[in-house]
Amino acid sequence: MKYRVLCLGLLLTLPSFSTLAQDSRDTAFLLARDAFRAGDRNKLERATSQLGNHELAPYAENYRLRMWMDQGDSASLRAFLERNDKTYVAEKLRADWVRWLGKRAAWNEIDTEYPRLLAPEPDVSCYAQQARLARDDRSVLDEAEKLWATQLETPEPCRPVLDAVVNAQRLSVDDVWTRARKQIEINRPAQARSTLAYLPDAQAPDGRSFEQATSSPASYLAKLGSNWAATRAGRELTAFALARQAASDPRATAEILERIKGQLKDSERQWAWSQIALQGAKKHLSETLSWYAAAGKTPLSDDAAQWKVRAALRNQEWGVVHRTIEAMPPALASQPEWIYWLGRAHKAGGRTTDADALFEKIAGQANFYGNLADEELGRAIMPPPKASAPSNEEQRAARDNPALRRALAFFRLDMRTEAVREWNWALRGMNDRELLAAAQLAKSNQIWDRAINTADRTKNEHDYTLRFLAPYGEQVRPAARHQSVDDAWVYGLMRQESRFITSAKSTVGASGLMQLMPATAKWVAKKIGLKNYDHSQVHDTQTNVLLGTSYMRLVLENLDNHPVLASAAYNAGPGRARKWRADWALEGAIYAETIPFSETRDYVKKVLSNAVYYSALFNGKPDSLKARLGVVAARTSDTPKDADLP
Repeated sequence: MKYRVLCLGLLLTLPSFSTLAQDSRDTAFLLARDAFRAGDRNKLERATSQLGNHELAPYAENYRLRMWMDQGDSASLRAFLERNDKTYVAEKLRADWVRWLGKRAAWNEIDTEYPRLLAPEPDVSCYAQQARLARDDRSVLDEAEKLWATQLETPEPCRPVLDAVVNAQRLSVDDVWTRARKQIEINRPAQARSTLAYLPDAQAPDGRSFEQATSSPASYLAKLGSNWAATRAGRELTAFALARQAASDPRATAEILERIKGQLKDSERQWAWSQIALQGAKKHLSETLSWYAAAGKTPLSDDAAQWKVRAALRNQEWGVVHRTIEAMPPALASQPEWIYWLGRAHKAGGRTTDADALFEKIAGQANFYGNLADEELGRAIMPPPKASAPSNEEQRAARDNPALRRALAFFRLDMRTEAVREWNWALRGMNDRELLAAAQLAKSNQIWDRAINTADRTKNEHDYTLRFLAPYGEQVRPAARHQSVDDAWVYGLMRQESRFITSAKSTVGASGLMQLMPATAKWVAKKIGLKNYDHSQVHDTQTNVLLGTSYMRLVLENLDNHPVLASAAYNAGPGRARKWRADWALEGAIYAETIPFSETRDYVKKVLSNAVYYSALFNGKPDSLKARLGVVAARTSDTPKDADLP
């Protein structure tokens, strides 16, 4: 009898046949992937034959077809694409096939395949435009002109399209210089050099002078000869050098421009001033608005226009805020931040009705400026009514969705990049109920980031307990209480840092739930007396949360106990957060909007808005974003509490 009980216990602990079969097929898929990467056709064929009805079998077949593409077996490709129509794997294979066809000038086949792509990438679209040019479709030239103006980083397949519009004499010398200026502004000198190759030989700058102006601008400007302004090329290169040098020292560059401005044409001089102003705005220099004024009516890039508004906000120049936003292209002016600040400009001018009308446009949006608009209108920030939970039928449909099943298989195999792409593709066209069921599916599999991002997409029916998930509560909330920091702020930061992916690692080396840099984690561990700390421990959830919440407390204590400054410090370092203060008190929202680093600016706004929702969910009552933002005090020369705080 004892023997039988023992055998039964062993049976209960053994994996099921289906689990073993699943593991075997998973292994076969990984072998197929590795064989594809290694270019081993025989191993790929053997591994693929073992997959059976595995969720990722289409990907293995895709590997086979891509390896055999050079054989020109279009019938097999078309059969696969037909069987897997509208799937992500078919989309990627079709795009690769169009690229393959384009390199071989197989224009008729591209005409057939390209229209079936659902989300073509720019280089693939350019192959389709080349195909149209091959059959003398002149309408493509209109599209090419738009490409010239907007696509400043040109994929190689787009070059023949740009060549065509130049050869058709639809662009002027001014158009060439304008495009090159835009490329210089976004720090793409190599692309600018390629653009200038379209100039007539007699008007093009020589390569050596271009290289000096863009790579060694200070030296170039110091060695200007007596006749540098005799040609347009000489003047434009000098403007390029001014733009490049302004990134290092706007004030010194402005002094140089003052000395030579009389030798520049109006458009050249004004563009140079706009570039100095742009860099001055990013450095919060007091002369910025006067430099923008010197730029006159030169067309501003989207970036330059936005920074003009930010400079005006720091200086409370509401008239400049108003005029600059009104002059923005409609697509830019319709973004929530500029709708909000235009409303604030109206309000500052006493036009409260106009202001409220603008606030109404973005009120209710679950973001930083939607929150602020709500408060301007006197409305409390609370999650909307919770949608009913997905029904059994809706949950079953999510579980049976082939694309979601493929994504889950990728997650199971720790192929996160492929999993996220497949998951996001699966969400295309889903209604709110389907999105909520998919989000619940992700949550049940502890794929927190997909649960959040999926729930974030709903339009009318919402579940903010999914949008603002709070996993790891047994570790996070006690740690927050122990450090005397707001748990809603901690969760708001974690949601932005890692989306609760414990294995998350950034490109700069930050790790874990709270994305700790190695040097920062080591410093905090020493500061709090964590003995025998080794960096490998940062991947342990308990340790990561302890170090992260301790660091949040330390940056808060060193930065006026202000969550805006502390959030900026967590992302960009405490030195920068202090440096970005003004010589006068700043409204917290203005401080956040004028952070020079786009990543940190977006980060701070999202962390603080997240915190408002977490607070409302945790406490069951409204929270105020304005109260959290408060006022950032003027910068001081006081020594911080922890001078070596990283």
